[in-house]
Amino acid sequence: MPCSPKRARKLLEAGRARVHRPHPFTIRLVDRRLEDSTLQPLALKLDPGSKATGLALVRVERTVDADTGEIGDPVLHLRFLMELVHRGQAIRNAMQRRTMLRRGRRGRKTRYRAPRFDNRTRPEGWLPPSLQHRIETTMTWVARLRRLAPIAELTQELVRFDMQAIQNPEISGLEYQRGELFGYEVKAYLLEKFHRTCQYCDATGVPVEVEHIVPKARGGSNRVSNLTLACRPCNEAKDARDVHEFLAHDPARLARVLARANAPLRDAAAVNTTRWALANALQATGLPLEFASGGRTRFNRARLGIAKSHALDAACVGVVADLKDLRLTTLQVKCNGRGSRSRTRLDSYGFPRGCLMREKSIKGFRTGDRVRADVPKGRKAGVHIGRVAVRRTGSFNIQTAAGVVQGISHKHCKVLMRGDGYSYHSIATPQGKREQGRALRAALSRPAMNGEVGRAI
Repeated sequence: MPCSPKRARKLLEAGRARVHRPHPFTIRLVDRRLEDSTLQPLALKLDPGSKATGLALVRVERTVDADTGEIGDPVLHLRFLMELVHRGQAIRNAMQRRTMLRRGRRGRKTRYRAPRFDNRTRPEGWLPPSLQHRIETTMTWVARLRRLAPIAELTQELVRFDMQAIQNPEISGLEYQRGELFGYEVKAYLLEKFHRTCQYCDATGVPVEVEHIVPKARGGSNRVSNLTLACRPCNEAKDARDVHEFLAHDPARLARVLARANAPLRDAAAVNTTRWALANALQATGLPLEFASGGRTRFNRARLGIAKSHALDAACVGVVADLKDLRLTTLQVKCNGRGSRSRTRLDSYGFPRGCLMREKSIKGFRTGDRVRADVPKGRKAGVHIGRVAVRRTGSFNIQTAAGVVQGISHKHCKVLMRGDGYSYHSIATPQGKREQGRALRAALSRPAMNGEVGRAI
């Protein structure tokens, strides 16, 4: 059962618990059996995305009206926030490199070989590896969290992007345009595409509006390629002017706006393709599964004043009356893979340029292990903790939060956690930063007392 960091520290200091796993940080009680414990119901909420998936583990508190016996909407207490960063683009790039290598190898051989791709058949429900990876890694972490916590139910955001409406909102049929999804699909796509940022002044954290690059007064349309996001001051300043006229003083920004406007719909297509495959995989777990729309998630976030992030979006999925304990730290889990079976490295043209060593273990370490290096002296003296990249010479590189530290001897390294294909980083949630900023402003605005000059937080 998840507990607060303060309680975990007390249990470890008292010797009542021991560390079971460093990432995600898990302790195990040694003075109590599971049969003697009382667990509360937990729910795992998921917000699937193309590049990252948000996961939130919450304790569900349901209230019952004493007079009518009616069960009210649940109040959720956050217990764990996680952001799973996928590597679909890396898989796609790796497969392209493999294609270049094989194509070059076939071209260097003189013997003709008949094509055999027509003999290959794909099973029903087949997905490209870059999309299948998103489902498998998400289900891997659902299984891991189920082993670590008593999860009783699941909730998934089943968002659907209307690709035809995104491409052309002016499609014929008034009923189709002004149905339940009118306006939401295009706005949601633009928010994800432009990262909720004004494209004319790079302002973030402010209300943004849908803006026509070529104004409708000058013949512009409602096609998504003609839409962008702008804050209210920039939208009013641009008015009915053409974007070439409005950004004539900043050609670099003009080129960037036009390039982003014509960006492909790859991310929206990935979400549409994988949403039901992930839903079927979650149903196979046997746990109660609830589906929710993206509109409800955005409604809950706006109603409760929750900051935007993948993990907090996951917490807002489904029916939510209130959300408590918002100042949790989010664990960012990035998929790095376990290396490559190919020992050949290619240049930018697809020609072999080098070969990797056969041995994966060097001096007891492998690339991807999380290590602690205590360097006693020299320019790199100090403690370095991070992901290691091994070399045959025994001089390793360590990827820390501050950057890469090169040339660390294996003699100074100690394994903290064996590599499992992921890297882990703790990031503060936007909601926690917002509350800390409010506390800081309130403290600074408080008048000094008893000759006090100021207070530091």
